[in-house]
Amino acid sequence: MGFAVDLGRLYLVRGELKTAANAMSLAAAQRLIGTDASSESATASAQLASNRYDFGGVTVGEGSGLLASPAPEPTYYDTASAATEEGDGGGGQASGSTARYVRMDITAEAPLIFWSFLSLGQSRKTSIAARAVAGMSAPLCTACGIEPIAVAALDAGDTTDFGFTRNTRYTFGFYCTGNPPPAGLGGAPQRLQYLLLDRFNTEATLFPDESSQMFRIGASGLPSDSNPVRACFTVNAVEPQWANAAPLACNTNRVPELVTNFACGIATRFDVQIQTGCDNIPEVSAMASAYTADTDVTNLDDYAAYTGNLRRIITVPIVEMLVPGGSTTVLGFRQFLIQPNVNDVTTSPTDMNGRFVVSYIGSVVPVRQGSFGGCTQTAGPGKVVLHQ
Repeated sequence: MGFAVDLGRLYLVRGELKTAANAMSLAAAQRLIGTDASSESATASAQLASNRYDFGGVTVGEGSGLLASPAPEPTYYDTASAATEEGDGGGGQASGSTARYVRMDITAEAPLIFWSFLSLGQSRKTSIAARAVAGMSAPLCTACGIEPIAVAALDAGDTTDFGFTRNTRYTFGFYCTGNPPPAGLGGAPQRLQYLLLDRFNTEATLFPDESSQMFRIGASGLPSDSNPVRACFTVNAVEPQWANAAPLACNTNRVPELVTNFACGIATRFDVQIQTGCDNIPEVSAMASAYTADTDVTNLDDYAAYTGNLRRIITVPIVEMLVPGGSTTVLGFRQFLIQPNVNDVTTSPTDMNGRFVVSYIGSVVPVRQGSFGGCTQTAGPGKVVLHQ
């Protein structure tokens, strides 16, 4: 009876604890974004994801009158190998800004019924342990839910940063032809031109207008779609530019309307109030009400000091070259932190040259979704996966 009932129950409890450890480690790993505050935020997320065990009657970290379940504290590591090693992970424990992997070790007590009649089971309970390790995956070949901004590599031979420098500010400015070229914005003198890659969903029933879709993409990246071609970008794929966002001459000092619509969405990452010049977008009030501003909208010289909720972070395709009116090849994906304009608290969506300031942060934030096959990448953002 002990083998039939107690052992079966112990296997069930261990499975439930493993599920809890998986959930807690995955929740924590989503918050490891390369900032000083990320480990504290990850620990809070792990505790919120705690589960119940023993037929849902005992909460992990709380226990019950008979059964103890110590509150688990996640540990953080800079490499997957350190996180999956026995003991203390080989000394690889990391701080918030360098942590990329989280390990959850859960120990909890399970009750004994028939084995409690044996001398070794007189306490009527026994301890069970479970472990899970989660963290950033290998670099993605396909990234979904990102922003369709094509930026040319500064150095295509640099497979780590494509020539960009960490914590350096750049002005993203919409591509224009001829002279005089627009200058960079204050505090970010180097202007990097960008184009918008085509992701217009002609089959959309929710917010079908092209301007509305562009605002929505600017506000939160590409929406999920049953058609992965519209929701994702893939390394080595050839991508066309958005047809109705073709570059104009620099001396006109204006950008296509869709670029302004996109910039209006970008501005909601700082303040969801609809700014002047954005109120003519169809259904803009309904769309803006779905978002909240970033919890950290300060001007930051060092990304490690960022404490926000990821709204200001964008992941963009880095391309071989910008070809106005044509197509370009995706080389990889890299991430930037959008900065407010100098002496302001947000961006200027009606800027006549489609400009806003960003800081390069590399590949530190997990992408919402993506896949690995089809390319060889030595660096780039990944997604959160279980490693053990």
